[in-house]
Amino acid sequence: MVRLKPAQRRVLVDKVPDLANIGAGLFVFAQFIGGQPASLSLLLIGLAMWAAVLGVVTMIAGEEE
Repeated sequence: MVRLKPAQRRVLVDKVPDLANIGAGLFVFAQFIGGQPASLSLLLIGLAMWAAVLGVVTMIAGEEE
């Protein structure tokens, strides 16, 4: 397990949701930009990954030292 200092934890909790939003956006909006029809499975994968990353960040933010 990685031990984070409070300042490191704050940066992680602040920046990782931004990364999750970008990742979910790639899964969702790439379907509409590309010439392929929209895929429900890719949409669900993108949303599941987004929710998982936010869940992990929430757990990290809630840890006490």
